[in-house]
Amino acid sequence: MKGLNIVLHQPEIPQNTGNIGRTCAAAGARLHLIEPLGFQLNEKALKRAGMDYWHEIDVTTYIDYQDFLQKNPGAVIYYATTKGRQLYTDVTYEPGCYLMFGKESGGIPEEILKEHPDSCVRIPMLGETRSLNLSNAAAIVLYEALRQNGFADLKLAGELHRLHWQDA
Repeated sequence: MKGLNIVLHQPEIPQNTGNIGRTCAAAGARLHLIEPLGFQLNEKALKRAGMDYWHEIDVTTYIDYQDFLQKNPGAVIYYATTKGRQLYTDVTYEPGCYLMFGKESGGIPEEILKEHPDSCVRIPMLGETRSLNLSNAAAIVLYEALRQNGFADLKLAGELHRLHWQDA
């Protein structure tokens, strides 16, 4: 399967990016970071959150959103936002698509969202909750996309159970 992609637009908190990187490593997804970043890629907090998986993560950085678009022509992008018209479970995620998340303090810029209203997805939340933690939101949407694509190339719980008992 053509792997999925997580895009973080101007992430600010290294621990969130590290956690998302670790999730990407576990899921076989590529990580794309659109600058400016609120941290340095060599920060201890980033690597600590990504644990010993950071070297396994396929990470690409871009100087801005336009640079990202130019280097990924034809990318099918879903924009995760509290302003999305449709739920993240209501779209069909193609293999190789890009799941974009905005910075912790403000999300994806409004001008980007306005250009792509039909590609905006949201995670339902109760009441006045403004948003979920960035790494949690990324994991939720990524694993829905993986589920829709049959968890291609991932070991499923049943497989792990059989492997465990075969080794015993």
